[in-house]
Amino acid sequence: MTKRRARYQQGSVVFDKRNRTWHFLWRENGSRRSKLLGDDKKFPTKAAALRAAERLRREVMAKNDPPEPVMTGITVNELVQHYRTEKMPSRKDTSRSYDVWLRCHILPKFGDGPITAVQARPVELWLTELELAPKSKVHIRGALRLLWDYAMRRGDIPTQRNPMELVSIKDASKRSKKPRSLTMDEFQRFVRHLEEPFRSMALIQALLGLRISEVLGLKWSDVDWFSSSIRIERGIVCQTVDAVKTAESGRPLPLAPELLEVLKSLRSSTQFSLSTDWIFASPHQVGNLPWSYDQVWRKYQKAAAAANIGAFGTHSLRHSYRSWLAAAGTQSEVQQKLMRHADPRMTLKYGELVTDEMEQAHKKIVGLALNGLQRGLQ
Repeated sequence: MTKRRARYQQGSVVFDKRNRTWHFLWRENGSRRSKLLGDDKKFPTKAAALRAAERLRREVMAKNDPPEPVMTGITVNELVQHYRTEKMPSRKDTSRSYDVWLRCHILPKFGDGPITAVQARPVELWLTELELAPKSKVHIRGALRLLWDYAMRRGDIPTQRNPMELVSIKDASKRSKKPRSLTMDEFQRFVRHLEEPFRSMALIQALLGLRISEVLGLKWSDVDWFSSSIRIERGIVCQTVDAVKTAESGRPLPLAPELLEVLKSLRSSTQFSLSTDWIFASPHQVGNLPWSYDQVWRKYQKAAAAANIGAFGTHSLRHSYRSWLAAAGTQSEVQQKLMRHADPRMTLKYGELVTDEMEQAHKKIVGLALNGLQRGLQ
Protein backbone atom coordinates (compact mmCIF):
# COMPACT_ATOMS: atom_id res chain seq x y z
CA MET A 1 0.00 0.00 0.00
CA THR A 2 1.37 3.47 -0.94
CA LYS A 3 1.82 6.25 1.59
CA ARG A 4 -1.00 8.21 -0.06
CA ARG A 5 -3.38 5.28 0.24
CA ALA A 6 -2.28 4.69 3.85
CA ARG A 7 -3.18 8.29 4.67
CA TYR A 8 -6.61 7.87 3.14
CA GLN A 9 -7.06 4.53 4.92
CA GLN A 10 -6.61 6.29 8.28
CA GLY A 11 -8.25 9.52 7.16
CA SER A 12 -6.84 12.77 5.83
CA VAL A 13 -7.76 16.45 6.16
CA VAL A 14 -7.77 18.54 2.92
CA PHE A 15 -8.68 22.17 2.14
CA ASP A 16 -11.02 23.05 -0.76
CA LYS A 17 -9.64 26.38 -2.03
CA ARG A 18 -12.66 27.08 -4.22
CA ASN A 19 -15.19 26.82 -1.38
CA ARG A 20 -12.76 27.73 1.40
CA THR A 21 -13.80 24.61 3.40
CA TRP A 22 -12.03 21.80 5.26
CA HIS A 23 -12.93 18.19 4.53
CA PHE A 24 -12.04 14.89 6.16
CA LEU A 25 -11.40 12.15 3.57
CA TRP A 26 -11.04 8.40 4.14
CA ARG A 27 -11.62 5.06 2.46
CA GLU A 28 -14.19 2.55 3.63
CA ASN A 29 -14.71 -0.84 1.96
CA GLY A 30 -12.65 0.37 -0.99
CA SER A 31 -14.73 3.52 -1.57
CA ARG A 32 -13.68 7.09 -0.98
CA ARG A 33 -15.70 8.89 1.70
CA SER A 34 -15.79 12.58 2.67
CA LYS A 35 -17.21 14.68 5.49
CA LEU A 36 -17.35 18.45 5.80
CA LEU A 37 -15.60 19.82 8.87
CA GLY A 38 -16.19 23.57 8.41
CA ASP A 39 -14.92 26.66 6.59
CA ASP A 40 -11.67 28.58 7.12
CA LYS A 41 -13.39 31.03 9.44
CA LYS A 42 -14.22 28.22 11.85
CA PHE A 43 -10.83 26.50 11.36
CA PRO A 44 -8.30 29.17 10.26
CA THR A 45 -5.39 26.67 10.31
CA LYS A 46 -4.88 23.07 9.29
CA ALA A 47 -3.87 22.21 12.84
CA ALA A 48 -7.31 23.37 14.03
CA ALA A 49 -9.01 21.26 11.35
CA LEU A 50 -6.89 18.23 12.31
CA ARG A 51 -7.94 18.53 15.92
CA ALA A 52 -11.58 18.68 14.86
CA ALA A 53 -11.11 15.57 12.69
CA GLU A 54 -9.44 13.50 15.43
CA ARG A 55 -12.68 11.88 16.62
CA LEU A 56 -13.56 10.89 13.06
CA ARG A 57 -10.05 9.55 12.53
CA ARG A 58 -10.34 7.26 15.56
CA GLU A 59 -13.66 5.92 14.32
CA VAL A 60 -12.18 5.21 10.87
CA MET A 61 -9.14 3.44 12.30
CA ALA A 62 -11.36 1.32 14.53
CA LYS A 63 -13.39 0.23 11.51
CA ASN A 64 -10.30 -0.55 9.45
CA ASP A 65 -8.42 -2.47 12.21
CA PRO A 66 -8.37 -6.25 11.65
CA PRO A 67 -10.79 -8.15 13.87
CA GLU A 68 -9.47 -9.79 17.03
CA PRO A 69 -8.83 -13.53 16.70
CA VAL A 70 -11.81 -15.56 17.74
CA MET A 71 -11.32 -17.42 21.01
CA THR A 72 -12.55 -20.94 21.41
CA GLY A 73 -13.78 -20.40 24.97
CA ILE A 74 -12.04 -23.61 26.12
CA THR A 75 -12.57 -24.20 29.82
CA VAL A 76 -9.79 -24.85 32.30
CA ASN A 77 -11.19 -28.36 32.84
CA GLU A 78 -10.86 -29.15 29.13
CA LEU A 79 -7.43 -27.56 28.93
CA VAL A 80 -6.15 -29.61 31.87
CA GLN A 81 -7.38 -32.82 30.22
CA HIS A 82 -5.36 -32.01 27.10
CA TYR A 83 -2.36 -30.94 29.17
CA ARG A 84 -2.32 -34.20 31.12
CA THR A 85 -2.27 -36.14 27.86
CA GLU A 86 0.27 -34.07 25.93
CA LYS A 87 2.51 -32.08 28.28
CA MET A 88 2.40 -33.53 31.80
CA PRO A 89 6.02 -34.20 32.94
CA SER A 90 7.02 -37.84 32.64
CA ARG A 91 8.88 -37.94 35.96
CA LYS A 92 6.52 -39.49 38.49
CA ASP A 93 7.44 -37.24 41.42
CA THR A 94 7.00 -34.06 39.36
CA SER A 95 3.73 -35.14 37.71
CA ARG A 96 2.32 -36.12 41.10
CA SER A 97 3.04 -32.64 42.46
CA TYR A 98 1.44 -31.00 39.41
CA ASP A 99 -1.62 -33.18 39.79
CA VAL A 100 -2.03 -32.15 43.44
CA TRP A 101 -2.04 -28.42 42.57
CA LEU A 102 -4.45 -28.98 39.68
CA ARG A 103 -6.86 -31.36 41.39
CA CYS A 104 -6.96 -29.80 44.86
CA HIS A 105 -6.78 -26.09 44.07
CA ILE A 106 -6.91 -24.94 40.45
CA LEU A 107 -9.77 -27.04 39.10
CA PRO A 108 -12.15 -26.46 42.05
CA LYS A 109 -11.63 -22.71 41.65
CA PHE A 110 -11.34 -22.15 37.89
CA GLY A 111 -12.31 -25.47 36.27
CA ASP A 112 -15.71 -24.50 34.83
CA GLY A 113 -14.59 -21.12 33.48
CA PRO A 114 -12.49 -20.20 30.42
CA ILE A 115 -8.72 -19.91 30.78
CA THR A 116 -9.04 -16.24 29.78
CA ALA A 117 -10.87 -15.61 33.07
CA VAL A 118 -7.74 -16.64 34.98
CA GLN A 119 -6.24 -13.15 35.23
CA ALA A 120 -3.55 -11.66 37.44
CA ARG A 121 -5.59 -9.71 39.99
CA PRO A 122 -8.24 -12.37 40.83
CA VAL A 123 -5.53 -15.04 41.02
CA GLU A 124 -3.40 -12.90 43.32
CA LEU A 125 -6.33 -12.17 45.63
CA TRP A 126 -7.31 -15.84 45.67
CA LEU A 127 -3.77 -16.96 46.52
CA THR A 128 -3.63 -14.42 49.34
CA GLU A 129 -6.67 -16.04 50.96
CA LEU A 130 -5.35 -19.62 50.71
CA GLU A 131 -3.98 -21.02 53.96
CA LEU A 132 -0.86 -22.40 52.31
CA ALA A 133 2.86 -21.77 52.61
CA PRO A 134 4.27 -19.15 50.19
CA LYS A 135 6.24 -21.88 48.40
CA SER A 136 3.02 -23.82 47.75
CA LYS A 137 1.41 -20.68 46.33
CA VAL A 138 4.40 -20.26 44.04
CA HIS A 139 3.84 -23.81 42.76
CA ILE A 140 0.15 -23.07 42.06
CA ARG A 141 1.04 -19.88 40.21
CA GLY A 142 3.59 -21.86 38.21
CA ALA A 143 0.98 -24.45 37.23
CA LEU A 144 -1.39 -21.69 36.06
CA ARG A 145 1.43 -20.11 34.03
CA LEU A 146 2.06 -23.46 32.32
CA LEU A 147 -1.65 -23.77 31.47
CA TRP A 148 -1.67 -20.28 29.94
CA ASP A 149 1.44 -21.07 27.87
CA TYR A 150 -0.10 -24.34 26.76
CA ALA A 151 -3.35 -22.64 25.69
CA MET A 152 -1.39 -20.11 23.59
CA ARG A 153 0.71 -22.89 22.06
CA ARG A 154 -2.44 -24.79 21.09
CA GLY A 155 -3.98 -21.66 19.58
CA ASP A 156 -6.91 -21.64 21.99
CA ILE A 157 -6.13 -18.00 22.83
CA PRO A 158 -4.05 -15.34 21.05
CA THR A 159 -0.33 -15.21 21.83
CA GLN A 160 0.18 -12.51 24.44
CA ARG A 161 1.97 -11.81 27.68
CA ASN A 162 1.22 -14.47 30.25
CA PRO A 163 -0.84 -12.72 32.99
CA MET A 164 0.60 -15.06 35.63
CA GLU A 165 3.89 -13.17 35.25
CA LEU A 166 2.13 -10.24 36.94
CA VAL A 167 1.07 -12.25 40.02
CA SER A 168 3.19 -11.45 43.06
CA ILE A 169 3.31 -13.60 46.18
CA LYS A 170 4.39 -12.20 49.52
CA ASP A 171 7.38 -13.92 51.12
CA ALA A 172 7.70 -16.20 48.11
CA SER A 173 11.40 -16.75 48.80
CA LYS A 174 10.92 -17.48 52.50
CA ARG A 175 10.29 -20.88 54.05
CA SER A 176 7.38 -21.13 56.47
CA LYS A 177 9.11 -24.07 58.16
CA LYS A 178 12.87 -24.34 58.24
CA PRO A 179 14.23 -27.82 57.36
CA ARG A 180 15.75 -29.54 60.33
CA SER A 181 19.29 -30.84 60.58
CA LEU A 182 20.27 -33.42 63.19
CA THR A 183 23.36 -33.18 65.32
CA MET A 184 25.67 -36.16 65.10
CA ASP A 185 24.62 -37.19 68.61
CA GLU A 186 20.93 -37.04 67.65
CA PHE A 187 21.58 -39.11 64.54
CA GLN A 188 23.45 -41.78 66.49
CA ARG A 189 20.65 -42.03 69.05
CA PHE A 190 18.13 -42.24 66.21
CA VAL A 191 19.98 -45.04 64.41
CA ARG A 192 20.30 -47.13 67.59
CA HIS A 193 16.50 -47.42 67.71
CA LEU A 194 16.20 -48.72 64.12
CA GLU A 195 16.09 -52.37 63.20
CA GLU A 196 17.53 -53.77 60.00
CA PRO A 197 17.27 -53.06 57.12
CA PHE A 198 16.14 -49.58 58.20
CA ARG A 199 19.31 -48.98 60.22
CA SER A 200 21.45 -49.57 57.13
CA MET A 201 18.99 -47.54 55.07
CA ALA A 202 19.37 -44.52 57.36
CA LEU A 203 23.16 -44.86 57.38
CA ILE A 204 23.32 -45.00 53.57
CA GLN A 205 20.94 -42.08 53.21
CA ALA A 206 22.53 -39.81 55.81
CA LEU A 207 26.19 -40.60 55.09
CA LEU A 208 25.79 -40.19 51.33
CA GLY A 209 23.22 -37.38 51.45
CA LEU A 210 20.76 -39.27 49.26
CA ARG A 211 17.09 -38.54 48.70
CA ILE A 212 14.86 -41.26 50.09
CA SER A 213 13.62 -42.06 46.55
CA GLU A 214 17.24 -42.69 45.50
CA VAL A 215 17.90 -44.95 48.51
CA LEU A 216 14.85 -47.05 47.73
CA GLY A 217 15.93 -47.23 44.07
CA LEU A 218 19.34 -48.79 44.79
CA LYS A 219 20.21 -52.22 43.43
CA TRP A 220 23.20 -54.39 44.31
CA SER A 221 24.49 -53.91 40.77
CA ASP A 222 24.90 -50.19 41.53
CA VAL A 223 27.69 -50.93 44.01
CA ASP A 224 31.23 -51.11 42.61
CA TRP A 225 32.96 -53.23 45.25
CA PHE A 226 36.39 -52.87 43.66
CA SER A 227 36.49 -49.08 43.31
CA SER A 228 34.48 -48.55 46.54
CA SER A 229 31.81 -46.39 44.90
CA ILE A 230 28.11 -46.43 44.19
CA ARG A 231 26.06 -45.18 41.22
CA ILE A 232 22.70 -43.47 41.61
CA GLU A 233 20.83 -44.82 38.58
CA ARG A 234 17.16 -44.40 39.47
CA GLY A 235 14.58 -43.42 42.05
CA ILE A 236 11.41 -45.01 43.40
CA VAL A 237 8.36 -42.74 43.76
CA CYS A 238 5.02 -44.23 44.80
CA GLN A 239 6.51 -47.65 44.09
CA THR A 240 7.16 -46.61 40.49
CA VAL A 241 10.67 -46.68 39.02
CA ASP A 242 11.66 -43.21 37.88
CA ALA A 243 14.69 -41.37 36.54
CA VAL A 244 16.98 -39.42 38.83
CA LYS A 245 16.00 -35.81 39.44
CA THR A 246 18.81 -34.17 37.41
CA ALA A 247 21.85 -35.19 35.41
CA GLU A 248 24.05 -34.25 38.38
CA SER A 249 22.02 -36.58 40.59
CA GLY A 250 23.48 -39.55 38.74
CA ARG A 251 27.04 -38.73 39.74
CA PRO A 252 28.91 -41.77 41.25
CA LEU A 253 29.70 -41.38 44.93
CA PRO A 254 32.66 -42.73 46.92
CA LEU A 255 32.05 -45.29 49.64
CA ALA A 256 34.19 -45.18 52.78
CA PRO A 257 35.43 -48.61 53.96
CA GLU A 258 33.10 -48.51 56.97
CA LEU A 259 30.06 -47.84 54.78
CA LEU A 260 31.15 -50.56 52.38
CA GLU A 261 31.19 -52.98 55.32
CA VAL A 262 27.62 -51.95 56.19
CA LEU A 263 26.51 -52.95 52.68
CA LYS A 264 28.49 -56.22 52.76
CA SER A 265 26.90 -57.17 56.07
CA LEU A 266 23.41 -56.34 54.77
CA ARG A 267 23.93 -58.38 51.60
CA SER A 268 25.12 -61.41 53.53
CA SER A 269 22.00 -61.35 55.69
CA THR A 270 19.29 -60.68 53.08
CA GLN A 271 17.48 -63.27 51.01
CA PHE A 272 17.55 -60.84 48.05
CA SER A 273 21.26 -60.65 47.24
CA LEU A 274 21.41 -61.05 43.46
CA SER A 275 22.92 -58.22 41.43
CA THR A 276 19.50 -57.43 39.98
CA ASP A 277 17.78 -57.34 43.39
CA TRP A 278 16.85 -54.18 45.24
CA ILE A 279 19.23 -53.46 48.12
CA PHE A 280 16.25 -52.67 50.36
CA ALA A 281 13.84 -55.21 48.89
CA SER A 282 10.57 -55.68 50.74
CA PRO A 283 9.79 -59.28 51.81
CA HIS A 284 6.09 -58.33 51.63
CA GLN A 285 6.58 -57.80 47.88
CA VAL A 286 8.68 -60.99 47.57
CA GLY A 287 11.59 -58.78 46.56
CA ASN A 288 9.85 -57.41 43.48
CA LEU A 289 9.78 -53.93 45.00
CA PRO A 290 11.66 -52.14 47.78
CA TRP A 291 10.06 -51.00 51.01
CA SER A 292 7.54 -48.24 50.40
CA TYR A 293 8.13 -44.65 51.47
CA ASP A 294 5.20 -44.80 53.91
CA GLN A 295 6.68 -47.82 55.67
CA VAL A 296 10.09 -46.14 55.93
CA TRP A 297 8.57 -42.90 57.24
CA ARG A 298 6.69 -44.75 60.00
CA LYS A 299 9.86 -46.59 61.06
CA TYR A 300 11.82 -43.32 61.15
CA GLN A 301 9.18 -41.56 63.25
CA LYS A 302 8.98 -44.43 65.73
CA ALA A 303 12.77 -44.46 66.16
CA ALA A 304 12.89 -40.66 66.51
CA ALA A 305 10.28 -40.78 69.25
CA ALA A 306 12.16 -43.56 71.07
CA ALA A 307 15.39 -41.52 70.83
CA ASN A 308 13.56 -38.45 72.19
CA ILE A 309 14.83 -36.20 69.39
CA GLY A 310 11.47 -35.05 68.01
CA ALA A 311 9.86 -35.76 64.67
CA PHE A 312 11.59 -34.98 61.37
CA GLY A 313 11.15 -35.75 57.69
CA THR A 314 13.22 -38.18 55.67
CA HIS A 315 14.74 -35.26 53.73
CA SER A 316 16.18 -33.95 57.01
CA LEU A 317 18.92 -36.58 56.68
CA ARG A 318 20.03 -34.99 53.42
CA HIS A 319 20.06 -31.58 55.10
CA SER A 320 22.01 -33.07 58.00
CA TYR A 321 24.66 -34.46 55.63
CA ARG A 322 25.34 -31.03 54.19
CA SER A 323 25.54 -29.57 57.73
CA TRP A 324 28.11 -32.17 58.72
CA LEU A 325 30.15 -31.47 55.58
CA ALA A 326 30.22 -27.76 56.45
CA ALA A 327 31.13 -28.46 60.08
CA ALA A 328 34.02 -30.65 58.91
CA GLY A 329 35.42 -27.72 56.92
CA THR A 330 34.67 -29.22 53.51
CA GLN A 331 35.21 -26.80 50.61
CA SER A 332 32.00 -25.51 49.05
CA GLU A 333 32.88 -26.96 45.62
CA VAL A 334 33.31 -30.42 47.15
CA GLN A 335 30.05 -30.04 49.08
CA GLN A 336 28.23 -29.28 45.84
CA LYS A 337 29.66 -32.38 44.15
CA LEU A 338 28.82 -34.64 47.07
CA MET A 339 25.30 -33.19 47.28
CA ARG A 340 25.06 -33.61 43.46
CA HIS A 341 23.57 -30.18 42.90
CA ALA A 342 23.80 -28.55 39.46
CA ASP A 343 23.70 -25.09 41.04
CA PRO A 344 26.04 -24.26 43.96
CA ARG A 345 23.43 -21.84 45.31
CA MET A 346 21.13 -24.78 45.99
CA THR A 347 23.81 -26.41 48.15
CA LEU A 348 23.98 -23.29 50.32
CA LYS A 349 20.23 -23.58 51.00
CA TYR A 350 20.71 -26.99 52.57
CA GLY A 351 21.43 -27.64 56.21
CA GLU A 352 22.40 -25.43 59.10
CA LEU A 353 25.22 -25.40 61.61
CA VAL A 354 24.31 -27.95 64.28
CA THR A 355 27.57 -27.96 66.23
CA ASP A 356 29.31 -25.44 68.48
CA GLU A 357 31.36 -24.28 65.48
CA MET A 358 29.92 -20.73 65.57
CA GLU A 359 30.55 -20.43 69.30
CA GLN A 360 34.14 -21.64 68.95
CA ALA A 361 34.84 -19.28 66.04
CA HIS A 362 33.36 -16.38 68.01
CA LYS A 363 35.49 -17.13 71.06
CA LYS A 364 38.61 -17.37 68.90
CA ILE A 365 38.06 -13.93 67.34
CA VAL A 366 37.22 -12.31 70.69
CA GLY A 367 40.30 -13.87 72.24
CA LEU A 368 42.60 -12.59 69.50
CA ALA A 369 41.16 -9.10 69.72
CA LEU A 370 41.07 -8.70 73.49
CA ASN A 371 44.39 -10.40 74.17
CA GLY A 372 46.12 -8.04 71.74
CA LEU A 373 44.27 -5.06 73.23
CA GLN A 374 45.26 -6.01 76.79
CA ARG A 375 48.92 -6.37 75.82
CA GLY A 376 48.82 -2.90 74.26
CA LEU A 377 47.34 -1.40 77.43
CA GLN A 378 49.96 -2.93 79.72
